[in-house]
Amino acid sequence: MNPPISAKAALLLVVGLAIVIAVALLEPIPQDPLYHQFSDARRLAELPNFVNVLSNLPFLLVGTLGIRYVITHDGALTQNTKLAWLIFFFGIALTAFGSGYYHLHPDNDSLVWDRLPMTIGFMSLVAIIIAAYHSPSLGRKLLPLLLIVGFSSVMYWSHTETLGRGDLRPYVIVQFLPIVLIPLVISLYRSRSALGRYLWWMIGFYVASKIAEFYDANIYDVGGIISGHSVKHLIAALAPASLLLGLTQRKIDR
Repeated sequence: MNPPISAKAALLLVVGLAIVIAVALLEPIPQDPLYHQFSDARRLAELPNFVNVLSNLPFLLVGTLGIRYVITHDGALTQNTKLAWLIFFFGIALTAFGSGYYHLHPDNDSLVWDRLPMTIGFMSLVAIIIAAYHSPSLGRKLLPLLLIVGFSSVMYWSHTETLGRGDLRPYVIVQFLPIVLIPLVISLYRSRSALGRYLWWMIGFYVASKIAEFYDANIYDVGGIISGHSVKHLIAALAPASLLLGLTQRKIDR
C-alpha cells in the first residue's frame, strides 16, 4: 500500500536532512592534490592532455542538440519547465568548455571552471524533477535559488582553498544529494510524464562514469589507448543524452 503524500514528503525530507547533517558533521574536505594527476598525459602538438580534453566534445554535442530541441519544440514542454530544460542543456554544453579548459592545465583554479557548469546541470535538473513529480510552478520558482546554491558551493570551496583550509562539503552535497534523492522520488511519486525511465538511465550512466573515473589508471594500463577518466567523460555525456532522448520521444512534460 502506498504511503500518504505527507509520509512520502516526510521521508524525502528526513533522508535529505540526514545526508546534509552527516556531511556537515565531517571535518572540512580539502581538494586532494592527487586529483589533478591523470594517468593519460599525452600531448598532441601543443595540446596537453589532449585525450582528456577532446573526450569532452560529447557534452557539447548533447548540450547543443538539447538547446536546439527545447527552442524548436514548444509543444513538448510547458512554460514552467522550458527554462529549466534550456538551462540544463546550456550547463551540459558549458561542461565541455569548462572541463576541457581544466584538463589543459589541471589545478584548483581551473577546476572551478570545470565544476561551475556541472552545478548548473545538477541544480536545473532538481528543478525539472520538482516540476515533473510535485509542482511545475514550484520547480520554476525554485530554479533561481537552486542555481545560486550550486554556484555558491563551488565559490565557497574555491575561497576556502585560497585561505589554506579548503572545504568541499557544500559541493559534495550539491553533487551527490540529487543522486540519492532522485531514485526515491521516482519510486515514491507518479510523474505526470514518462521522465522516470530516462532518469534511471541517467543515474546508471552517472554511476558507471564514476566507476570509470575511479579506475582511471587501470583502464589506461589495459591497452594504453584511453584512460578511465576519458571513458568517464564519454559515459557521463550519455546521462543527459538519455534525458534528451526522452524529450525527443515527446513524452515528457506534455
